[in-house]
Amino acid sequence: MTLVDERAALRTADLAFSLPAELIAQEPLAERDSSRLMVLPKGGGKPTHATMRDLPELLRPGDLLVANNSRVLSARLRAQKTQSGGKVELLLLAKTSNGTWRALAKPSRRLRIGTELLIHPRSSRYSAGGASIESIEDAGAVTVRLSDAVNGNLEAYGEMPLPPYITAPLGDQERYQTVYAAPVGSAAAPTAGLHVTAALLERIRAAGIGWAEVTLHVGLDTFRPMTSEFVADHPIHSEWCHVSDETARKIAETRTSGGRVIAVGTTSARTLESLGSVFDDAHTRGWSGETDIFITPGYRWRLVDGLLTNFHLPHSTLLAMVSALVGWDRLRGAYEEAIAERYRFFSFGDAMLIT
Repeated sequence: MTLVDERAALRTADLAFSLPAELIAQEPLAERDSSRLMVLPKGGGKPTHATMRDLPELLRPGDLLVANNSRVLSARLRAQKTQSGGKVELLLLAKTSNGTWRALAKPSRRLRIGTELLIHPRSSRYSAGGASIESIEDAGAVTVRLSDAVNGNLEAYGEMPLPPYITAPLGDQERYQTVYAAPVGSAAAPTAGLHVTAALLERIRAAGIGWAEVTLHVGLDTFRPMTSEFVADHPIHSEWCHVSDETARKIAETRTSGGRVIAVGTTSARTLESLGSVFDDAHTRGWSGETDIFITPGYRWRLVDGLLTNFHLPHSTLLAMVSALVGWDRLRGAYEEAIAERYRFFSFGDAMLIT
């Protein structure tokens, strides 16, 4: 079967596994790097079991870890209509060029253009802010203009946009941020990096393993299940990403010296492979722009040699991407073993290292 045939023949329904509900992690562990880590050799062989604290010993001196440093927006706003008092929840998606926000509203069917909303802060230190609906689209999407008070201090008014499968409240909002998060812009966390601590970073560097960062602002479409019959027919979303000249230089140095480039998370992998289409080891430079790369089984990897990642939802583009490294049949076997070993799944769950 050719690579093209392999990609075209994979059915969305095949990317499935049965997960007991109690294995969906509802909250982060007390210590980030105490998560379990399944190690899956890319070239074949059975998985082994470790913890995130073992990561420096599982890599080689000269390898390079590349992580996504995007910071999650406090994007979930709880509001009420100023006239009727009816409750509305807004989930901010992206800021537009004129200062408004694209958002998902729930419930949306009774919203009208011009509807005024009152937004209460999470702390009594701040006064209530406001918002107004400027346009209404399909499927609950709206354009909303936030008052200056809310727009200028989202962390005081908004909550972390936890995925719907997490129903437990999050006590510490920073636990849905990586410790190295910097530029704000994601609608969801790059979850593989949630396992990393400052102490673990020090041990990684002390072991002779490099560290570099890219930025990809994660959109909600990343986590939406595919609904097309064949994976190749799924309309992939685009996301904005950035790779600095410094990170590009580190990648080139790693490759020329025989080290491996290990992506910390699927969003980092997506960014690196987008860079790969224009990358030259001899003339390194960074890159910024929208990427709509769709990585599925049969894909020829350009820059990524290995991947640190969480356990993903069935029928998702992320599961398709991870299976492109080792094949779906083998990845499904690893997931079945993770379930049997009672690993924790999804955003606050355990991790897998593929090298």
